[in-house]
Amino acid sequence: MTWLLDCDGVIWLADTPVPKAAEAVDRLRRLGERVVFLTNNSWPRRADHLAKLEQMGMPADPEDVVTSAMAAARLVKAQERLLVLGGPGLHEELERAGAVLIEPGSGDATEAEAVVVGIDLNFDFSRLAAATTALRGGARLIATNEDATFPTAAGLLPGAGSILAAVATAGGRQPLVAGKPHQPIADLVRQLAGEIRLMVGDRPSTDGRFASVLGVPFGLVLTGVTAPDHGPIEPSPDHEAPDLAALVEQLL
Repeated sequence: MTWLLDCDGVIWLADTPVPKAAEAVDRLRRLGERVVFLTNNSWPRRADHLAKLEQMGMPADPEDVVTSAMAAARLVKAQERLLVLGGPGLHEELERAGAVLIEPGSGDATEAEAVVVGIDLNFDFSRLAAATTALRGGARLIATNEDATFPTAAGLLPGAGSILAAVATAGGRQPLVAGKPHQPIADLVRQLAGEIRLMVGDRPSTDGRFASVLGVPFGLVLTGVTAPDHGPIEPSPDHEAPDLAALVEQLL
């Protein structure tokens, strides 16, 4: 059986590992459970995720890492011209899909057939303007995810959803969203993860809803965006614990 583990807020906070997460993953594996790391963060490449897991004591096989960038790449066609607001991980997956990438500001934005939006650490007015021009010229809008924030050791920072909101508003388009909790990544996870025991995450609106889409239980941990003194949550978690290690102890 597979445990799906969100990364930001469950396994790590940016570059800081969550205490005892590595021990929890090791315990699951020793008990014969498969662990699949599932992230909406489209900035890093697959190899970057694998290197980070290795560094934090949770080495993983490539097939055990699933990202929103991978799901977004399934929504484009070979040779489709894409204007991309995102990082190296998103670029890598779109290139693997055979798309032709247009860097904002480097060409005629009206040539783009689609605008793809992920977390973009270089986002500024000129990149927003290029995306808007493409969308108003008829391009469709694809997004890796709608998460407004992502958790770090220093607190919450703006996420891809904040950038998407600006692009969708200025461009007048509704996005097709690839990542959790939407159907494209659900289809990918079902293909790659096998039988799922539990979806573990820190954000009910994303991870909890994704568990509902998959039809599996939701385990909430309080090391990310959800505070320990939270009020009513929708969807309500099937299990809740202070962190991943405590959740594993509770269930196994």
